[in-house]
Amino acid sequence: MANPLFSDREVSFQLYEVHGAGDLCQLPAFADHGRETFDLFLASARKIARDVLFPAYRPMDAEPPRLEGGRVRVHPAMKEIWPRLVELGMTNATRPSEVGGQELPVLVAMFAGGYLSAANGAATAYAGLTAGAAHLVEAFGSEEVRRTFHEPMISGRWSGTMALTEPHAGSSLADVRTTATPMPAGPGRYLLRGNKVFISGGDQDFTENIVHLALGRIEGAPAGIKGISLFAVPRLRPEDGRLVDNDCSSAGVFHKMGWRGIPSIALNFGERGDCVGWVVGTPHQGLGHMFQMMNEARLMVGMNGVATASAAYHESLEYARTRPQGRPLAARDPRTPQIPIVEHADVRRMLLKQKAIVEGGLSLLAECARLADLVRHGPEEDRERRRMLLDLLTPVGKSFPAEAGFVSNSLAVQIHGGYGYTAEYLPEAWLRDQKLNSIHEGTTGIQSLDLLGRKVVAGGGDALRALAAEFAAVEATNEERAGLRAALEKIAATTMELAQRGLAGDRDGMLAHSVDYLDAFSVLVISWQWAKMAAAARRGLERDRASADFYRGKIAAARWFFANELPRVSTLCDICLTDASFVEARPEWF
Repeated sequence: MANPLFSDREVSFQLYEVHGAGDLCQLPAFADHGRETFDLFLASARKIARDVLFPAYRPMDAEPPRLEGGRVRVHPAMKEIWPRLVELGMTNATRPSEVGGQELPVLVAMFAGGYLSAANGAATAYAGLTAGAAHLVEAFGSEEVRRTFHEPMISGRWSGTMALTEPHAGSSLADVRTTATPMPAGPGRYLLRGNKVFISGGDQDFTENIVHLALGRIEGAPAGIKGISLFAVPRLRPEDGRLVDNDCSSAGVFHKMGWRGIPSIALNFGERGDCVGWVVGTPHQGLGHMFQMMNEARLMVGMNGVATASAAYHESLEYARTRPQGRPLAARDPRTPQIPIVEHADVRRMLLKQKAIVEGGLSLLAECARLADLVRHGPEEDRERRRMLLDLLTPVGKSFPAEAGFVSNSLAVQIHGGYGYTAEYLPEAWLRDQKLNSIHEGTTGIQSLDLLGRKVVAGGGDALRALAAEFAAVEATNEERAGLRAALEKIAATTMELAQRGLAGDRDGMLAHSVDYLDAFSVLVISWQWAKMAAAARRGLERDRASADFYRGKIAAARWFFANELPRVSTLCDICLTDASFVEARPEWF
């Protein structure tokens, strides 16, 4: 196929030349693995992506799920796709062998997910949600809960979802109203009543059952987030060796602009008073438990953002190389042959920006995945520092691929010109898909509040100091090092000033420009990743002249990012410190 969707050479470079996947095999948890097993897993993922998922992308986009007789019917292609994803191991790849997993590094599994998401993000999301739900049950469920729900999900017989949002509350989980009444029949079981919306994969017809990991309030619980509990709520509940209706019904399917292959539904619990949920973990601590799945999902969304931008980048690159139009600016004779549009300076500018976004975002997601592996399996004495860095980078790992990825997808449409604006070409579909990534699993605004209001100020700035140490370890050129140092100092000074405003009680003064702060912080972090990639490319040029074009492309993209993006950090920081009087604008003024 002309469009590889996700570059094999890029994956190899990132895994082994930049992020040291091979080094992870020195950890006891991964001692049975090596580059051979990693590459076999990735080869299987890309084959399924290109041969099975991608051919189903257009049909699934054209024929979205529908509600019929109270059940959601999805595109029949999922009946073939789902067992292939399960067989590959996308519901259990990173879990320990003793619970039915393959114990692969998150780093490797995430790249496999990148291949699959680039081919068909909606289809891949079913597996990602199921894996996250199963991990929640594994981590926090009682013996009964694990016995009831874990194996069916991790084996792919049942799928899983997260059911958080409610119609009146949106992203404000403190306002969850779903109620849970204790059942006398058995400890840990409750009757649930409530309504959820925007539940991705909340109903479908290709697995035996669906388990919702839902938030609710046990009767008498405190108000706010301190009163939220987590429940496993199956569509069909196990009872006397069979599955019976659990009063968990689909109330409607939302009609979406993108991600059309996976339904987003309204879900009702307990309309007949017979919806049973099993409490997962400690009552009233459900939101804390849920953050495990939410943070995993945020990085999954980030990878989908990178993958969606990657598919569009390779599509626009192929189009630019093969579409003849116009002549060189210096050409005088109109009879001279037309040239491919890739020869035009502005098209190369757009392609280089796409490349910088896609590959920079991919490197950041790889950084986060490697940190996740080291937090769980690395040396005990270094885990807290790694955890702090992962917490700091997660809002960026979710938001940069979504926001910058949308820009990249828009450039793919632009390069295709009038054709890009039509449904006959794929870039418009990928642009529609990409928009959701800045909304679900916490909007960009929510991620910015998390970053500035919590992560960078936690521990008096310990995470920022840990990040500075990572920057110092990069084998950067003098120019790159100076650019990173200046931008980091600007970010640090801005953070200190904003934190002082917050401590003084001026929350608006601290957080009104949080999205601008996230933008600046993201540019800084991606610049760091490009410095790492440029260093690896320089080393590669010395030993592998056959790959010279690949490595020179890396160095060119790094140079472009440092010259065109890194200078924005200073301007954005200045904006963060300017007057925030716009927050005083009254609703009636608009």
